[in-house]
Amino acid sequence: MKKFYQSRILEISSALKKINIKKLNQLENLILNTNELKGKIIICGNGGSAATASHFAVDLSLNAKIRAVNFNEADLITCFANDFGYENWLKKALELYANSEDLLILISCSGNSKNLVNGIKKAKELGLKTVTLTGCKKNNILNNQKNNLNIWINSNKYNVIEIIHHSILLNAIDGIVSRKV
Repeated sequence: MKKFYQSRILEISSALKKINIKKLNQLENLILNTNELKGKIIICGNGGSAATASHFAVDLSLNAKIRAVNFNEADLITCFANDFGYENWLKKALELYANSEDLLILISCSGNSKNLVNGIKKAKELGLKTVTLTGCKKNNILNNQKNNLNIWINSNKYNVIEIIHHSILLNAIDGIVSRKV
């Protein structure tokens, strides 16, 4: 058991060290610029990434005083998925709730989730700035989009990728708060 944790900690540390710090600063700047333009941060993911999105949205709003939302309401997702197909529910939510001043952040380990891919295409049509956090294969669909920012984690293990995505986003909040002090 001890070897597993030692190995996992080294694996996470190694993947974290490969992240370009400039990209983390870009993430903070995109969030701050969106806030200055009176836009909101919209953040979405599936499964564990949806939980990360929810945590980030609440903490960004509460701690950094920057408006952030995610679409984790079961009634919204199930209604839109039922009426428009699961692959289109986010696209429809963006049509109804997004403004051109907003920033869309998408979290996906694989980077190939159809609902997120369709969502980012709609975001671009609407003129939103976009950020993706992905992992697994570097040539995943979301990472290959012409976004304002792509942050890719060099790992094929979902839990490692999700831990790092969570860490990046929560540390971005701390970075933003430290700038405001």
